Amino acid sequence: MASQAIIFRETKDGKGFYILLAVLGAFLALGALAFFNAEHHGHHVTGMNNQIVWGLPHVFAIGLIVAASGALNVGSIGTVFGKKIYQPMGRLSALLAISLLIGGLIVLVLDLGRPDRLIVAMTTFNFKSIFAWNIILYNGFLALSAVYIWTMMDRQVKGYYKMAGIAAFTWRLILTAGTGSIFGFLVARDFYNSAVMAPLFIVMSFAMGLAVFILVLHFAYSWTGRQLGNAVMNRLRYLLAVFIGGVLLLEAARHFTGLYIAQKAGVENFILFEGGVYTQLFWVGQILLGSLLPLSLIFCRKLVDNRVALLLAAAFTIVGGFAQLYVILIGGQAYPLTLFPGAEVSSDYFDGVINSYVPSIWELMLGLGGVALTLVMVTIGVKVLRFLPDSLSDAVADPHSK
Repeated sequence: MASQAIIFRETKDGKGFYILLAVLGAFLALGALAFFNAEHHGHHVTGMNNQIVWGLPHVFAIGLIVAASGALNVGSIGTVFGKKIYQPMGRLSALLAISLLIGGLIVLVLDLGRPDRLIVAMTTFNFKSIFAWNIILYNGFLALSAVYIWTMMDRQVKGYYKMAGIAAFTWRLILTAGTGSIFGFLVARDFYNSAVMAPLFIVMSFAMGLAVFILVLHFAYSWTGRQLGNAVMNRLRYLLAVFIGGVLLLEAARHFTGLYIAQKAGVENFILFEGGVYTQLFWVGQILLGSLLPLSLIFCRKLVDNRVALLLAAAFTIVGGFAQLYVILIGGQAYPLTLFPGAEVSSDYFDGVINSYVPSIWELMLGLGGVALTLVMVTIGVKVLRFLPDSLSDAVADPHSK
């Protein structure tokens, strides 16, 4: 059994740790500066307006939240489905999931006009609102992930390991379905209103979360001088390809269905052909760079066991995921509301016109601050506690591999 040879040790001291913390601290400072600037001057310093109320910070926030759910999938494969080779990575998987979720929620909270009003949202629930349900789902995810880590690190509660893993796996599916349902339930927006949104976000989380995990795993082992074999990385490589294909399948089903429905023909034509930056992000960012290029890097025979190709595939998958979220989130708002079906609408209040949006540098700084917070939490966690196996070489992780 692979898990019998796994040893967890503390990470040795090194200058790289402090250099990395210094760089991430600088991005955290930029994020804090962006927050205080918007808090003092108001949201008019951002590119958001009365028509585009969800901007670039929300793309970062939802991207991190979606990736959090997918990052936990690595641990779930080992626990729920009994795949031994994935079990040693469960600790890092759960740590990364918690860090990504907190990073995303921080961006979301700090982008509110009145962040202090979050207390009201946490104490007064409207159970007819999907947003209220998501607050419960986020808190539950954090709690179950923490319990999951506890069962992996404390021998006294090891007997609850399987139960905790199943609970965390089930909860994360519900959480991601809830995040997708935020858009699927908005019937006023033609580009959002779709039953495919929930499963699309679930599969999207698998792809983005695994891509982030691959990058974190590689650099964590590289910087700490640990061995990471091809047996583990190739399992993750082809699993990533499956998830990318799943996203493409559901995205194609969503768009073909939209083109068939007369009500959605206008917004589909806008996104796919006449949307300017949104059309470019869809075809170039999501389809070409975020899907076809990673699949080519993964399945190219000359790049088998090529670690750089896998890292590039993971990085482009993340780029494609954020491009997809930008198109869904902001492109869906840019297209005007259908107030009177079959009639042309115009007014002094921007009815019937394509809404414009240009993200500001403050929004980018806030989003990058959330990413930096995630990486700071992972870095300190790996440094202080035993989250990384001492070795994941082929002989340790998969003794039967050639």
